[in-house]
Parts: sequence; structure tokens; C-alpha cells
Amino acid sequence: MTHALTLAHFNTFPLPSPTGSIEAYIQAANRVPLLTAEEERLLSCRLRDEGDREAARMLVMSHLRLVIAVARGYLGYGLPHADLIQEGSVGLMKAVKRFDPERGVRLVSFALHWIKAEIHEYILKNWRLVKLATTKAQRKLFFNLRSMKAALSQEAHAEHGFASLSPTEVATVARQLGVKPAEVVEMETRMGGMDISLEPLSDDDEDHYAPAAYLAADISVEPSMQLERKERDRLHDTGLSAALAELDDRSRTIVQRRWLMDDDESGATLHELAAEYGVSAERIRQIEAKAMQKMKGVLAARM
Repeated sequence: MTHALTLAHFNTFPLPSPTGSIEAYIQAANRVPLLTAEEERLLSCRLRDEGDREAARMLVMSHLRLVIAVARGYLGYGLPHADLIQEGSVGLMKAVKRFDPERGVRLVSFALHWIKAEIHEYILKNWRLVKLATTKAQRKLFFNLRSMKAALSQEAHAEHGFASLSPTEVATVARQLGVKPAEVVEMETRMGGMDISLEPLSDDDEDHYAPAAYLAADISVEPSMQLERKERDRLHDTGLSAALAELDDRSRTIVQRRWLMDDDESGATLHELAAEYGVSAERIRQIEAKAMQKMKGVLAARM
């Protein structure tokens, strides 16, 4: 009798279509009748013992409103409600497949864990380009910090506009969640910012000033320039010293006096060095050219 009654109930309620508006889907899901404990047990036994897909369909449909209610609690993360419902429905189907009616627990209690687990996984993968929560402690903080922060000193935050937790509140959150205070501060800081598009989102938006515009204004901070500067410093510190060591004393002095003086000192001219060594300026130039050529060979061998 119960079997026939269950079929009659659900044949008039086809599974809500994934197309169309999310409001229409929610309304259709909420119209699906709930199962009694006995109906749920019989359907679960049919699925477990016979692999009855129709029984699975009815179990899933009768709990779609639970998925919708749970998904609604995660709208604050900025992800589409429809996507949250979809992921929660995957968790519900996993729960239905694994549900044992003989344990004396209703499906709604058993499925809640699976629904939340799928939604959590989806949020962690899609909320930010840079992943926030990878350890167990970080996951716990990610899904509890926002609500706990709102509950702590709510009146003081509303009056004074405190954007971050006080040291006392940090300690309270850390104690309640069993994590380190430093982890609470780090997660609060990381959750406080959002991803920013490097390039303008629209070519038509002339007022949009993306980071690509002002980052490019200072070429000294570009990665290629920083790498070039580091390589130049490395060569100066190690390669240049080794190259100078290969020269004789006179050649080394000429190169250093000509090109390696401090920024506040000007290099010596060919004529100044010629007078100092008692040779022609042309001879100084030849010594310099030969020394530079030798140094290039040493530097090239070290790269």
C-alpha cells in the first residue's frame, strides 16, 4: 500500500529541470512531497537490495529542498546559487547511494554531511584564483571565521567600524576552533581581499584602471628588469672579480680607473693615465682594449 502511494505521489512531480530560472527550480523542488519514515525505509531497501533507480530518484527528489536550504547558507562567498545547489545535489546523490536504512537514522541527517562536503570542496576550488585553505585548520577557519567574526563584539563593530578582529577576539576564535592565533590572523587577512583582474574587464570602459596600467608605468619592478638586475649584480660580485684577477696589475688598474670608479667619482681619461704611466694615450687605449677582451672571455666562460 505504501509502495503504491509513494509512486502515485512522485509520478506527478517530475525532477525539476536544470534549465530556466533558479527561482522556478526552487519552487518545483519545494513542491515535491516529503517522505514518511516508513516510505523512506522502503525506498532505501529497494535501492540497496534491488538497485532500483526509481527509488533512488524519489529519495533524491524528496530531499532537494534540503540541498537548497544548505546552499543558501553559502551565498556569502559570491558564487552562483545554482552552482552551489548543483554541487550539493551531487553530495545528496552520494549520500542516497551509501545510505543504510537499518541504522535507524533518517536520510536527512545522513545526507547533510555529504551535501556540505561537496559544497565546501566546490567553494575552495572556485572562490579564489589563489587557493586559501589547504590544511585542515585552514578549512575550519575558512568556513567558520566569517560567522564567528560577525557574532563577536557585533555591537562594537557596528558602532566603531572595526574591520578586523581584536587580539582578544582572535584568541577566542583560536580557542574555540582549536587553531593557533596566528592562523586566525592570516586567514582573516587573506579573506579580506579579493582577486583583481590584471587587464581591463572591458575595452569600452575607459574609466577602468586595471593593475596592468599602473604596474607597467614603473619598468623597474617588471620581472624581466628585476632578473636582469640580479644577474648584473651577480656578475659584478663574482664574475667581474674573477675577470679582474686574470689581468696584470697595470691592466687591472687602467680598467678600474677608467670604468669601475664609485658613482660620485669620474673615471680617468686616456691622457691622464698616459701621463701617469709615461706612455701615449694610444698605448693606454690598446692596453684597455686587450684587457676588456680578456675579461669578456672570462665572463662568458662563467655564464
